[in-house]
Amino acid sequence: MERYALGDSAAFGTLYRRHETRIWRYLERNVGNRATAEELMQEVWFAVAREAPRYQPTARFTTWLFTIAHNRMVDAVRAGQRQVSLDALGYDSASVIRQLTTQPASGPLAATLAREQGSALARALAQLPGEQRDAFLLHIEAELSVDEVAAVTGSTFETTKSRLRYARSKLRDLLSEFA
Repeated sequence: MERYALGDSAAFGTLYRRHETRIWRYLERNVGNRATAEELMQEVWFAVAREAPRYQPTARFTTWLFTIAHNRMVDAVRAGQRQVSLDALGYDSASVIRQLTTQPASGPLAATLAREQGSALARALAQLPGEQRDAFLLHIEAELSVDEVAAVTGSTFETTKSRLRYARSKLRDLLSEFA
């Protein structure tokens, strides 16, 4: 980011390629609408370009980037755009399942099991309250620490830790058949 801020335009491409998929997944899973997620994705990267001269590396770049994504997502929800309807992810559950599961080991049995587990995980995520889902996805998808998730969401460390604990507990209960 510092190279881009100094005028190295190729550095922006590197940043985009490195973080594009995780930002996209985070936005799409939280707004449940591909068109809205695409708009938010553009807004996030425009903001990165616009804020580059003022960027200060006081935290990891991913924390800063996901803060922008989180704020854009919250703004969209407040503006009345569709928020999480992970039930709606059922219309495109195949892509969600592919994103949420690793590659099947091999063979049709492993592929079927991976699809079933992915579907169950998508349904379980849909049942989490929004703040818990958001914290969980930031922690897992963006690989942010609890401190970083708290910074992104504007919550305290303890609140974030509780949200993650409750999310894990509920997911564990909802996915107990796969344990």
